[in-house]
Amino acid sequence: MYNFPKYDLKGKVAIVTGAGQGLGKWIALGLADAGANILVVDIIPDSAEQTCREIKDLGRNSIFKAVDVADAEAVRDMVDYAEKSLGGLDILVNNAGVNVHKKAMDITPEEFSRVVNVNEKGVYFCSQAAARNMIPRGRGKIINIASSTAFLVRSGIPNSVYAMTKAGIVMLTKAFAEEWAQFHINVNAIAPGYFSTPLVADRLKDQETRRTIMEFTPLGRVGEPEDIMGTSVFLASSASDYITGQTICLDGGRTVL
Repeated sequence: MYNFPKYDLKGKVAIVTGAGQGLGKWIALGLADAGANILVVDIIPDSAEQTCREIKDLGRNSIFKAVDVADAEAVRDMVDYAEKSLGGLDILVNNAGVNVHKKAMDITPEEFSRVVNVNEKGVYFCSQAAARNMIPRGRGKIINIASSTAFLVRSGIPNSVYAMTKAGIVMLTKAFAEEWAQFHINVNAIAPGYFSTPLVADRLKDQETRRTIMEFTPLGRVGEPEDIMGTSVFLASSASDYITGQTICLDGGRTVL
C-alpha cells in the first residue's frame, strides 16, 4: 500500500505577509483554495481586506492584520493573533518585501535600512515568532519568497540592495532549515522571476522591455497566478515533507541561462 501524497490544507492556518496584492495575494488565495484559513498581513488595509473577502468567497475563514514586518514586537503580536483568532499556526509565508530602483551610488542610508529591515529583518523575526509557535506542536511549514535576483544580475537594472537581501534569504532558509529540522519544521524558499503583478505592469507594457524579458526566459512567458499558487501549495502541504532548506527558482528558466 502506498501513502499517496496529499496537497490538501483543510483545517490548516496560514499567515501570508504582504498579501494585499500581487504574489502575496495569489499565494493566500492558492492556500485558501487548498483548504487553509488565512491571516492576511499587509500595511495597506483596503487591498488586504479585499484579499480577505475573496478568501471568504472560497468558503475559508480569513482575517486581516496591519503589520510592519520590520517591527519585531508587532510580528510577535501577529503570531499571537493568528493563534487566538484562527486557532493556531501551521504555515508562514514570508512574502512582504520592498525595493528601491536606484543605482548603487545614489542609495541613501535610509533607503538601505528600509529594504534590509523589511526584506531580511522581517523574514528573520517573522520566522522566529512562527517557530516559537510551531516547535511545541512538532510541525510547521515556513516559505520564504526570495527572487531570481538572488542568483543573477539583470543588465541595466540597478538592484544592488534588493539583490543582496534576496541572496541572504536563500542562505537564511538553509540555516533555519537545519536548526529547526529536529522539530519537523520545513523551511524552503521560492525565487520568482517575472510575474504579471501590479508592480511590474508598466514595464511589461513596454514592448522593448517585454521583448528583452522574453528573450532571456526559456519558457517564453511571464509567470501567472497559478504558477506561484501551485508551488506554494506544494511546499505548504505534506507532499513536500522530505524537502527542506531548498530554493525553487520559479522563473520560466531565467536562472539557467
